[in-house]
Amino acid sequence: MDRHNEIRENCICFAPNPVYFRTNNMHPKNLSISDFTYQLADERIAKYPLAERDLSKLLIYKDEVISEDIYRNIHGHIPSNSLLVFNNTKVIPARLFFKNATGAKIEIFCLDPAGENTDMASAMSQTQKTRWNCLIGRANKWKEKQLHFTASDFTLTAEIVEKKADSFVVEFTWQPENLSFAEILDKTGMMPIPPYLRRESEQLDQQRYQTVYALQKGSVAAPTAGLHFTEDVLGSLKNKNVQFTYVTLHVGAGTFKPVKAERMEGHEMHAELIDVDVATIRSLSDSLNQNIIAVGTTSLRTIESLFWMGQKAMLNPEASLPQLEIKQWDPYEITFEQTSKEQTLLALRALLQWMLKNKLNRLICKTQIMIAPGYKLRVADAIITNFHQPASTLLLLVAAVIGNDKEDWKKIYDYALARHFRFLSYGDGSLLWANK
Repeated sequence: MDRHNEIRENCICFAPNPVYFRTNNMHPKNLSISDFTYQLADERIAKYPLAERDLSKLLIYKDEVISEDIYRNIHGHIPSNSLLVFNNTKVIPARLFFKNATGAKIEIFCLDPAGENTDMASAMSQTQKTRWNCLIGRANKWKEKQLHFTASDFTLTAEIVEKKADSFVVEFTWQPENLSFAEILDKTGMMPIPPYLRRESEQLDQQRYQTVYALQKGSVAAPTAGLHFTEDVLGSLKNKNVQFTYVTLHVGAGTFKPVKAERMEGHEMHAELIDVDVATIRSLSDSLNQNIIAVGTTSLRTIESLFWMGQKAMLNPEASLPQLEIKQWDPYEITFEQTSKEQTLLALRALLQWMLKNKLNRLICKTQIMIAPGYKLRVADAIITNFHQPASTLLLLVAAVIGNDKEDWKKIYDYALARHFRFLSYGDGSLLWANK
């Protein structure tokens, strides 16, 4: 019996001698964000999607060689029996517009549920009233206690109940009370397209700023790597015996949060809510001898977080769920002697055992993981992703996946700029294989 089968038969065993190490020069805290920037002219940003999703360009990076194709042919670049990990979150029309007593427009941008209950599914199904953390445009114009929006078949009321350092808690109430908050948003909200598009949301965004497999409502930004996939593309991958699994990470407005500190030590990574079931974790653990490809940075952050949650469960089997949540520097300040796929299998099995012990079929928690140069991928072998903004944490993630040298990401971005790839959310994309 080989070692992997032995591990599966015995379900789980714990790695001995956990090793902690202190901050060193390879720690991402010491990275300078100025080393991860490039010139992106406004005309290179795709303001609108192509007429057909799968005609977007696809850059392929493998074994330090760059080539290109289109998404319609992506099945030719993914080996059979690979496992693709998709984020099935669904973008909600999170922008609500009210008018004050003088007629001035005030925008309320719903970020995430407020309070202890952060389960997005429960928050979206709430009736009568709900509280959300929000950004407010022209908040200084909000003088009244309440703002009202009235339509032919419903009324919506908003009231600020708390002011935080960088957001507000807003209580929404509505009539008729039997409507869910999801229905209220569908009736009156607008899609929260990225601010760098510098245009208002249009009708086409209702469909195109959404993946074809979107299912779980809760994101305020799209997992854009998935925007290129069509039913035909998915079918061509299935015909090649490529397997699919799904995670849910609800993308928050923090994904656009700029890095203002010169050194990453001064940047606080945004936290996002993940939702992963037992079947998905089992699929990952069973596929470690094959190629696991994350579709998007959110999928990658999710599955890599699962590894570190498993590591924490191995260290402390009695840990509570909040104790398993991943903080931004966790992966760089605790590790084990082994860094092989066998260790990854041990961690995922430990997480499964922890879930069984705690009678959980789904993990719903937050991750603040920062993936940056110095990070070694533990679960994924490759990522499908768009081209990201200069000096962003997403660009740091790309540089970490490519590995080898902190300059290697520039070769890819220089290639894409020279060959007129379209950038950011509605732009073209890439399939990047991790350097081993």
